[in-house]
Amino acid sequence: MSEKKHILITGGAGYIGSLLASELLRAGNYVTVVDNLLYGGESLLGFLAHPDFHFTKADVTEPGSVRPALSRDWPKPDAVVHLAGIAGFPACQAIGRQAAWRHNVEAVKRVYEQVVDLGSTRFVFASTYSTYGPPTNEDPLTEQSSLTPQSLYAETKIAAEEFLLAQKNAVTAPLVFRLTTLYGISPRTRFDLVVNQFVLDAYTRRELIIYQRGYCRSFIHVRDVVHGIMAGLNAPDATVRGQVFNLGTEDGNYTKDEIVGLVIKRLPETVVTYKDLTFGGDIRDISISFDKIRRKLGFKAKMTVDDGVREVVHTLRTGILRNPQDEKYTNARFIVQ
Repeated sequence: MSEKKHILITGGAGYIGSLLASELLRAGNYVTVVDNLLYGGESLLGFLAHPDFHFTKADVTEPGSVRPALSRDWPKPDAVVHLAGIAGFPACQAIGRQAAWRHNVEAVKRVYEQVVDLGSTRFVFASTYSTYGPPTNEDPLTEQSSLTPQSLYAETKIAAEEFLLAQKNAVTAPLVFRLTTLYGISPRTRFDLVVNQFVLDAYTRRELIIYQRGYCRSFIHVRDVVHGIMAGLNAPDATVRGQVFNLGTEDGNYTKDEIVGLVIKRLPETVVTYKDLTFGGDIRDISISFDKIRRKLGFKAKMTVDDGVREVVHTLRTGILRNPQDEKYTNARFIVQ
């Protein structure tokens, strides 16, 4: 970051948020994290003694949850990164439509309205490329492509996007990132994501059972997502106000078979079994364009999926995560293959 700012992160104990908090602190910023600790708070332990870090346990679905979470000694937040919510269609299906809407739509409105009152100048929202649905042709999907949600999760993200983009002329500028499928290690790692789970299964069971073979998805390392968000925080208002950016990399467009190949390269003893079974819902057999984020924000991913596979294998082999199959490393108990 070019100057010291105060950034508030909702959901800051999570997969993206905990790593973002670390990077923002390293760049010399004040960081406030608001999180209800649904998946625990161990990811924040290393920051608690940092003089520029402040944490409050709060549920952003509740009215007026933001202002009481702020330190009285710090300036009001320059920007808010809203990561709190129920991530992924399995988790949304598990809690039902009413609860998913409360966490993923109503909470966005409540937080945004509070930060407008605080005078924050930027509101960064983490959306998803699940909003696009099945492609109508073979061309990579751009930010202008039609939105055809195939899941409750995608429906909630579209509704939140629509609310925010309607506020583009407000004091607090909305900025939307549509994230592709994440992978890699963070202070609160997830193993219910394709790459990470494939590596975990191959390492612990020496076996991969693959469903929906051949589907193409777009992948990005969680560290690159953090760098993309930071680029958005640091960009001029005119560049990002009311804008949507696909956050990913062309190098991250992979078929499932190609991901399996990268896992086998690191864990060659793995036995692969293919099964013809569908789960319905949020199937992303799509290719995404990232031309806009490269042109407007100068963003270029530094990590490859091969890097991520190597990183996860190394983490498992060293035993840094004592029990990687613990439920705290998943957002929903579900087969993601």
